[in-house]
Amino acid sequence: MFKFLHICLLLSGVLLHTCARAESVLFLNPGSTTEAFWLSYSQFMQAAARDLGIDLQILYAQRQPELTVAQARIALQGPQRPDYLVFVNEQYVAPQILRLAHGSGVKLFMVNAALTADQQALSGSHPDRIGSLVPNDEEGGYLMMKELIRRHPPVARGEQIELLAFSGLKITPSAQLRESGMQRALAEHPQVRLRQLVNSGWNRQRAYEQAKLLLGRYPNVSLVWSANDEMAFGAMQAFAEQGKVAGKDVLFSAVNTSPAALQALIDGRLSALVGGHFTLGGWALVAIHDHDQGVDLNQYGGRDRQVPLLQLIDKAHAERMLAQGATPDYGVRFRTLSAKGRPPAYRYPFSLQTLMR
Repeated sequence: MFKFLHICLLLSGVLLHTCARAESVLFLNPGSTTEAFWLSYSQFMQAAARDLGIDLQILYAQRQPELTVAQARIALQGPQRPDYLVFVNEQYVAPQILRLAHGSGVKLFMVNAALTADQQALSGSHPDRIGSLVPNDEEGGYLMMKELIRRHPPVARGEQIELLAFSGLKITPSAQLRESGMQRALAEHPQVRLRQLVNSGWNRQRAYEQAKLLLGRYPNVSLVWSANDEMAFGAMQAFAEQGKVAGKDVLFSAVNTSPAALQALIDGRLSALVGGHFTLGGWALVAIHDHDQGVDLNQYGGRDRQVPLLQLIDKAHAERMLAQGATPDYGVRFRTLSAKGRPPAYRYPFSLQTLMR
């Protein structure tokens, strides 16, 4: 099995240089080829790469951090190396990749989850790490919880609203931050009681199985907070099997703008949806292309940036995003976002508003 993997990875590395159009970029996608979020993430990157003239290759780790490290090792230490490596600090793999990159000549860019403060302190300076883009995960968890509470019918004084929460992997920074945002919102609304938070590993089936057990334990739950769309749909299925109608008997929230999530919001089965961070990889390619053209990324907002991409999606947004998803280039002219030749006050317009123009 390992030999087969090794050969596949080597072949993928060779492909990086079969078409020397411009700078070559390898993205180590931590997700699965069956996950709507990570597929849409890759598709947006591919649209950006086409417009920018970047030679982009993508490898999936199928939610296996050890595979991400193996892919990085071959990309960084093999004979055919990309100009840039884009990766996620999923399950805290970044320090291993930084060590592998030492002396490789490959420039590094992190997306979605960058180095933690402790990792930064231990890792020290890495001149080949040119930048990072991360979303506002804590705020996303907060906005979603606030919207769920806002949509819930009023309750009498002294009564409580019962809540279940489904989060991702415990060691995933985005899951931790979204949970923190949820807890911040709950602190503002003491009438909402969190009955239990479970880690469902971003997985629909696991959330479904957990929800079946939790519903028997807490039959009066009327709010369900989920850190992604797959877990929301798993929980929704369990509640439906007990005769509870999503959007009426129980209000559900989710993160991600998959077609299924957007349609569920339009249909009223989801009451709160936040999303927009599937665009991060595409925006990262704009910054990488600028770096390759000699732009100093320490300007224009700094090389390490948090982008407020996670925002509440309403039905009008959902309908528009569904239509845009069917357009190969998403209607975005990525080249026009470049900072090259711009005044120092320029800031990259990386936002859902840019996507919605």
